[in-house]
Amino acid sequence: MIVLKSPAEIDKMRLPGRMVAEILAGLQEIVKPGVSLIELDQFAERETRKRKAVPAFKGYSGYPYSLCCSVNEQVVHGMPSERVLVTGDIVSLDYGVIYGGFYGDAAVTLPVGKISETATRLLAATRESLDAAIAAAIVGNRLSDISHAVQSYVEARGFSVVRDFVGHGIGKELHEGPQIPNFGAPGKGPKLRAGMVLAIEPMINEKGFDVRVLKDGWTAVTCDGGLSAHFEHTVAVTERGPQILTTL
Repeated sequence: MIVLKSPAEIDKMRLPGRMVAEILAGLQEIVKPGVSLIELDQFAERETRKRKAVPAFKGYSGYPYSLCCSVNEQVVHGMPSERVLVTGDIVSLDYGVIYGGFYGDAAVTLPVGKISETATRLLAATRESLDAAIAAAIVGNRLSDISHAVQSYVEARGFSVVRDFVGHGIGKELHEGPQIPNFGAPGKGPKLRAGMVLAIEPMINEKGFDVRVLKDGWTAVTCDGGLSAHFEHTVAVTERGPQILTTL
């Protein structure tokens, strides 16, 4: 079921969205060689509590941490640990909060010091594919127009789209309908209507799109060891065009 939000409800979602954006911006300032993943998790939770909000992921389906930290070949749902970041790593940070009964959810992939040319291109293509997807989130388009925007953008640049994980609707629940794949032909699926709020999140691999989940039951990695990047925004579909809620 797709839950349409009223303009007043979308306005209420702006605050948790902004909180997520602020916390990710703070994380960006401290991601550097020598910092551990658990330090990033602790920062995110501390900043969330300061804002009288609740970390959205902690305890969700048993997930034990506040932040998802996925390094290099890890695609999504990487768990914080004492692992220390080193120069050349890339780290995807996926974060959500609950405030005022609504969720905000966003992700960024950050370079750790100087990274390779391939990693730089992967990050740029993934971030820009999210921009293309958001531009397609307009009233009257079909859901798969968003999906196709991601796939066509990244495949033209030699990268591949993860099939096993998708974006989703968001609101009073973290995961609402519809599911939003990052691949597919255009012009398919439900029409986009004002009031839809979507967590659009391209997950893009350097090499092949196949992934597997590690024994921890959470961490997804590329099967071929290639790098993976992840960017996400919570976006409201409105009569005035798409509005990014997870922004400063």
